[in-house]
Amino acid sequence: MSDNSKFLAGVLLGAAAGAAIGYLLTTEKGREIINDLKTAATNAAGEVKDTVNKWASEAEEEVNSANT
Repeated sequence: MSDNSKFLAGVLLGAAAGAAIGYLLTTEKGREIINDLKTAATNAAGEVKDTVNKWASEAEEEVNSANT
């Protein structure tokens, strides 16, 4: 692939990304999608936090049982 082809591919990809972002920011459906993504991210973060806390508790229990 020549440098010109790579440049053109990058320009087209950038334009497509810009159009997608514009759609998400300016339409009602796009705002709904963004809100759904925010909700999913918040839920995922909570699940990760819960899992890490569970692992930490289990690790602490293992350390305590090994010391006794």
